[in-house]
Amino acid sequence: MQTIVRDLDLTEIIDGEEIMGPSPFGRHQDAAASLFDIINRHVRQNNLGKLFFSPLDVIFEEGVNRLQPDILFIRKENRGIFKDWVRGVPDMVCEIISPGSYEIDTGIKKAIYEKYRVPEYWIVIPDLQTVEVLTIGNDRYDKRCIAELEGVITSKAIEGLQINIREIFEQPW
Repeated sequence: MQTIVRDLDLTEIIDGEEIMGPSPFGRHQDAAASLFDIINRHVRQNNLGKLFFSPLDVIFEEGVNRLQPDILFIRKENRGIFKDWVRGVPDMVCEIISPGSYEIDTGIKKAIYEKYRVPEYWIVIPDLQTVEVLTIGNDRYDKRCIAELEGVITSKAIEGLQINIREIFEQPW
C-alpha cells in the first residue's frame, strides 16, 4: 500500500514576495478552534454567511497579495467572492498571533487588510488572552473593542455576535 502525503501550502504572497509561515503552536490552535466553534455556531444559527479557517487563500490581487488569515467570514450577500479560493475582500479576517508572528500580523498584514478595506480585522493574542476588533473607517482601522483576560467583544460584520473571551481562552484539559 502506498501512502500519499499532500503538503498544505502555508505560503502567502505579500507585496509580490512569497513567504512561508511556520505551522501554528498549540495555544494558537486551541484559540483558533474555540473561536471558530463559537463564531460558526452563531453564523449558522442566524444564516449570516460562511466561516472558513486556514489554510485558505484570500487573493486580493493576483501575484501581489495572497494571504491566509486564520479565520475569515463572508456574508451570504458576498458569497460570489468564494469559488476555489476567496477572490476579493472578505467581511472579516482574524489573525491569531503566535510567537514570532506579531510583527507580520499586526503590521504588514494589517496594512494589507487596510489597503483592500477589509471591513473588520480581529487580532487574537493567546499568550495575553487578548482579542482586539478593528473596523475600517476613512481608509484606516479604528478600534471597535478590546478585551484582555476578561470581557466581551462584539462584531459589526457578523450581526449580533457577542463573545465573552473566557470562552476562547479557558478550556478544559
